[in-house]
Amino acid sequence: MGNPDLGPNLFCRLAVSRLALAAPLEDPGRLSDEVRLYQRTYTTLLRSSGETQLRVLEPSHRATGSSLHPLAASDELDLGAFIYCIRRLPEGILVGRLVLMGQNVEAFAAHGLDLAGWKETEALARRRRWYDDGSGTLAVLLASSSDVDDLVPTLVALQIEWNKIRVKARAAGWPADHVATPESLGGQPDDWLRLREEWGRRFDERLALIASRSLSLRLRMLGGSHVGYARLTRRWWAPVQRHLAHEELTDCPLYFVSSNSHSIVNIATGIARERESELVRFVDTLAPGDILREELAAFREGRTEGSWENFLYFVARLWWHSQGAAGQAQRREAERAAGVTHLKSHTALRVPAQVIPLAALAEGNLDPRLGDVNAGALAASNAVLVNIDYPLGMAAYNILREVAVDSGSGLRGVYILGKAATLNADVGDVMISSVVHNEHSNSTYWLDNAFSVDDLAADLRFGTGLDNQRAVTVKSTFLQNRDFLEFYYREAFTVVEMEAGPYCDAVYEIADAERYPVGEAVNFSKLPIDLGIIHYASDTPYTQARTLGAPGLSYFGMDSTYASSLAILRRILRLEGALTQAPAQAKALRS
Repeated sequence: MGNPDLGPNLFCRLAVSRLALAAPLEDPGRLSDEVRLYQRTYTTLLRSSGETQLRVLEPSHRATGSSLHPLAASDELDLGAFIYCIRRLPEGILVGRLVLMGQNVEAFAAHGLDLAGWKETEALARRRRWYDDGSGTLAVLLASSSDVDDLVPTLVALQIEWNKIRVKARAAGWPADHVATPESLGGQPDDWLRLREEWGRRFDERLALIASRSLSLRLRMLGGSHVGYARLTRRWWAPVQRHLAHEELTDCPLYFVSSNSHSIVNIATGIARERESELVRFVDTLAPGDILREELAAFREGRTEGSWENFLYFVARLWWHSQGAAGQAQRREAERAAGVTHLKSHTALRVPAQVIPLAALAEGNLDPRLGDVNAGALAASNAVLVNIDYPLGMAAYNILREVAVDSGSGLRGVYILGKAATLNADVGDVMISSVVHNEHSNSTYWLDNAFSVDDLAADLRFGTGLDNQRAVTVKSTFLQNRDFLEFYYREAFTVVEMEAGPYCDAVYEIADAERYPVGEAVNFSKLPIDLGIIHYASDTPYTQARTLGAPGLSYFGMDSTYASSLAILRRILRLEGALTQAPAQAKALRS
């Protein structure tokens, strides 16, 4: 892709004033002082070879005024933050006393801890490898420095809210006296309902546990280095590399997609649509009042705006799951026959990958919303698509850099689909940014984004598409406060996320001889690869109590995810088709 006659410096650093750029490259100053102090505090404490009492971090945590935990310094319960934490931590944390952090199992073994004898566990809403010894000690593998920035504030927030609930419960006579209702302890009624849904039949038991003991966690870091993170990323990539070599795809041009583990596969293979009648019968067996049964009735009566394909994809996930292990194996086999190979990760990077040779895809299996596809060009393509489940923070930089280093014929395209908080839109909307500011490197990237609203508007039924947005990549969901967000909002930055900046840092190194810049403005107007970045809104920080504890976007959230995934695969197919016919056509399409 791109002009092969151009030298390595395919973009320029903008030699204009930062004020003229209208980009917040200057430090927000005092607005981030508390956040920086907090981060510096736990970073230096974790350098100790001993254990750190988590309570010593509580004053710094409260002082940040985190937008994710606005009531941290108040006696009032912040159940939204509490629910957020329990969804991102394993169940064993409820009886935990010590959390050990390390980059790999070897680091634990060096301290006499054999994790092979521990129970492997995980959190509901955060892909991270945890181990539980069954006696109150948990071990967690870190995939990048962003895991520390994400995990430590989450643990602190959990402990703060746990102990606030305990104080109020004890004052109300709990656990001996259950005359008072949980709602009488304070907090929002809707949050108590969400917590009941989260814990189900164990709600009373777990609330009694909170009332019976204070939470006093301890932390210990078992080593950790930049080289270690690079090494584990290489281990993560090794199975993909071996598969490419086995299939003789090592020297093939590569399209890299960071999205999820379901949407690209569904729209490329057609295995859900092939089972339409079985899926419909499955929905008919669901309980009356089930949202999917109601939506099916709406389809039959012609009174829904939803997509039938998206409906089938969502139902298929539940249907395959209902089949048990045998059903999951059958699904993987069907996808493999359709051209998709799934590769699990066994490292700290809980990021599965999928390898899809474009020539293995059959035109008849493709989602009809992709439009016309040149079947001959598709069959003649020698390119391969590698799709991964989106990583967290700095792991994105490590992954893309490793992929780029190992790609024999080079990358043709890099496409990022991730979720983000939005400051000006609503949950389910799609945002396409032309500017990304990275809080890690304090650099601002001006993009020639491969996508616009026109590329996905036709496939959006419930949400709204917004292009020409500006994104800021933050270090952690907790490491930001309202003043911090308002600073960026005044500068027209409306998308708050965690991966685009590190990905842009890696893209810089793909095209330039130097390491990614720090504190600079960079114009990505001419790149040797096709670059597209899309986010869908999963949270609205200014209404934390309403959306923070929500379990997910559910069926209706597939609208934005699939509209974006269709745009990505459609672009890859059109670029590849144009390349197969004539390179000049591909160049014209990119421009």
